[in-house]
Amino acid sequence: MPVITAVTPSPRREGRFDILVDGKPAATLSLDAIERLRLHIGTEYGERLAESVALEGARLRTFDRALDLLAFRARATRELRNALLRKGELAPNVDHAIERLTSMGLLDDASYARQYARAKIVGPGFSRRRLQAELAKRGVARAMADAAIADTLAEDDVDSDAILERVATKKLRSLQKVDEPTRRRRLYEFLARRGYDSDDIRRVMDRLLGRD
Repeated sequence: MPVITAVTPSPRREGRFDILVDGKPAATLSLDAIERLRLHIGTEYGERLAESVALEGARLRTFDRALDLLAFRARATRELRNALLRKGELAPNVDHAIERLTSMGLLDDASYARQYARAKIVGPGFSRRRLQAELAKRGVARAMADAAIADTLAEDDVDSDAILERVATKKLRSLQKVDEPTRRRRLYEFLARRGYDSDDIRRVMDRLLGRD
């Protein structure tokens, strides 16, 4: 019967170990899985154990891929799940990875929604409506999104009118070379895409450009 001949640190990823069976690579596992399956040099590598090792290896690959995606940028649960499925990961392994990430506190839709809302309010100056739409696209539940937006606006003492005027003023700097009607039209369209109400847009345009 085949036996495990080596358990060595993986050169490809820290904290991972390569399992060699009869001198040939069989799987890459975490230390936790190695201890749970009681793997060591000399362990007989029967069919049943090979199946368990294969499952642990597949789950770990999906988990590590999820970690890499989260390291690149924060994501909501549904967004992460869809990204992993698009990359060809199996649904059961994806669900297992998401459950593990959630229990570790590395995947938290409420926290993600607050971070996203704060970044988009301070940066591009998204409106409440635009934030709701963007968070919905990322799979955040409406009630959770609304709570995150409300908390962010309250905690940061956000003045929505001031943000709208800041965004409009910045956009106007790029419209200096076009005629007045075109400037008004492009500014209105830009602010509308940010999700602002027409009345609010007209009010700030009147303030910055005068009434038309």
